[in-house]
Amino acid sequence: MGEEEGASRRPIASRSSSWAIGLSAWLARSGATPNGISLLSVVFAGIGAALIVFTTHPIAMVCAAISVQLRLVCNLLDGMVAIEGGKKTKSGPLYNEFPDRVADSLFLVAAGYACGFGWLGWLAALLAALTAYIRVFGGAVGLPQDFSGVMAKQRRMAVLTAGLLAQSLETLISGSHWSLILASAVIAAGSLVTCITRTITLARSLERL
Repeated sequence: MGEEEGASRRPIASRSSSWAIGLSAWLARSGATPNGISLLSVVFAGIGAALIVFTTHPIAMVCAAISVQLRLVCNLLDGMVAIEGGKKTKSGPLYNEFPDRVADSLFLVAAGYACGFGWLGWLAALLAALTAYIRVFGGAVGLPQDFSGVMAKQRRMAVLTAGLLAQSLETLISGSHWSLILASAVIAAGSLVTCITRTITLARSLERL
């Protein structure tokens, strides 16, 4: 994520880890900006998407999985540099959301085309974006942003990472793409469920205002 604070900040357990605290402090001292780190997450997503789409080599799938995790590291560190590092900017909310949506779409659409079901990738990307829209809408009407759900961002990327690693092994054994098909389907279905549960929670919360 980017410059999240208070009720709008995604709960991430690794934020309190020593490596994250040390690295974010070093980045803040070195002159790195949270917005720049947010944009770097899109670069990693672009690299990963290219690896997924344009090659089927097992090592490429592993490198794409690493790109997914590097994207998440950027999402963690940009917020820490912004908040803990004291480098918040007025444009932070923009960089908080837009790069995430682009990165999600790059990865998920690429996975869909790589497994031969482009529509499934687009569906997963659309539903992933909708989960974020519902969350941000809740914040816009004065409610705490809802990061819950079976397929929030970290879980989407965990499923995709597992799918890519499994695909690297599957490619060695056969030419099929069941690992990516399954990962894409799970992300799409889980995102749909997340949209429904977040919408129900949002509606109930609004009724209590």
